[in-house]
Amino acid sequence: MLGLTASAQAQSYKDTIKEFRIGLLGGENTSDRLKRNDEFQKLLQAKLGIPVKLFPASDYAGVMQGIAAGQLEAAEFGASGFAGAYLDCKCLEPIVVPQENDGSTYYYSVIVTRADSGIKTLADLKGRSLAWADPNSTSGYLIPSSTLKTQGIDLTPGKYFSTLGFSGGHEQGVVAVLNKQYDAAATWTSGQGDEATGYSRGNLKSMIDKKMLKMSDIRILWQSGKIPNGPWAVRSAIPADLKKVFTDFLLDLPKSNKKVYDDIEQGTGIGYAPATMDLYKDIISLREAEQQGGRK
Repeated sequence: MLGLTASAQAQSYKDTIKEFRIGLLGGENTSDRLKRNDEFQKLLQAKLGIPVKLFPASDYAGVMQGIAAGQLEAAEFGASGFAGAYLDCKCLEPIVVPQENDGSTYYYSVIVTRADSGIKTLADLKGRSLAWADPNSTSGYLIPSSTLKTQGIDLTPGKYFSTLGFSGGHEQGVVAVLNKQYDAAATWTSGQGDEATGYSRGNLKSMIDKKMLKMSDIRILWQSGKIPNGPWAVRSAIPADLKKVFTDFLLDLPKSNKKVYDDIEQGTGIGYAPATMDLYKDIISLREAEQQGGRK
């Protein structure tokens, strides 16, 4: 009996998990996503001692479905995407959450327009077009749409806005505004640091760093309340020792390789904090209410 117990204790995740598959959310072109995560993949593979593969999805739903189907072991979600995936399968759990420069674990949704559009307020957007990022995006859809509804704005196309649509991602939405395909778009930012540089982290910062955008090109019309940063999450069914090694790797990453941390987090920050389900209970409730009420 003692021999069997010792054998069971000695078993490693390497005996059952042959590769660690990570889903990469949409919202940015595939080549940029893979390039941004390349060094991260190599470091993690060396740490885990098993192959690590990256799977970029065309949209958020692809990663959510991959986790639910057991085809992915991990992903970094937005809060709404995590909540939706959890409600779909109850099969995943958050492990860490990114911290901003002041140690906070939240960010903001913003609605932006071209600086030369003449649009200065949400009221000025009446009769104009608005692009959401993705139906499973927290800052690019769930929070701004929920907030506008509570303010009495009817989101039926043609009522308040002339056109409402999904651009396919945060980057795509801002590009559509710059190209005058939409009058405004919803996206995300840390809301901390210098506004002129796109703040410390977020889609605007990422686009500025890639020379796709200057803050002087756009105007921020609206900003949400605080939104919890999305977590790194794993399938609950993966071995406990694998969860621990991956969690410890992420917690240590800002100290062991700050550049890789900055690359995958699209900006700066001080690291990660342990994440719990409690952090996402309000977002889960919002997603649940949306599912029950239907999307308009």
